[in-house]
Amino acid sequence: MKDCALVVVDMLYDFIDGSMACQHAEEAVRRSLDFIREKTAEPQESEDVIRGAFPILFVRDFHPADHCSFTQQGGPWPPHCVQGTRGAEVHEALVPYTDEALTFYKGYNRDVEQYSGFEGINEAGQSLHDVLDIMDIKHVYVCGIATEYCVRNTCEDLLKAGYDVLLLQDAIGYVDEAGHRQALQKMEAEGIRLV
Repeated sequence: MKDCALVVVDMLYDFIDGSMACQHAEEAVRRSLDFIREKTAEPQESEDVIRGAFPILFVRDFHPADHCSFTQQGGPWPPHCVQGTRGAEVHEALVPYTDEALTFYKGYNRDVEQYSGFEGINEAGQSLHDVLDIMDIKHVYVCGIATEYCVRNTCEDLLKAGYDVLLLQDAIGYVDEAGHRQALQKMEAEGIRLV
């Protein structure tokens, strides 16, 4: 399993209980934790747990207050995941598994909408793809919020880059159930494995 990793997409409070709260979000967090606990030891002080045989990488929406996707700027969404707010924070139950070097920010440029976490950037300026490549990862499990947007776009970009993508279908939140089911069908048809 040394060539496997988990990518957690946007398990942030605004998508869980905030301005863009999604269906199945709390359950998605619980299912993600179950999966992580199966694959890792309990969180410890040592970075070896996080950087060990099963790396966990986090993708985070990280918008400025005047982001182009917000309705006030003519975009389709209410303000969400604004830098420095609770809504932009990772769910507290997942925080012990986070590591800044393995956290990738997207949507931080006010003029660029960014659904996919594939090109999200960490504190060192590396993309998610760069780091997965450095780690020699071949199989990427994905969980997160929301199926129809950021999860789907991230999965599709990973697949296009040649990764074996395994979507944890019980560990994702969604905007609406019909859109969720349709997105799952399309992803499966593209070659993304639903597990």
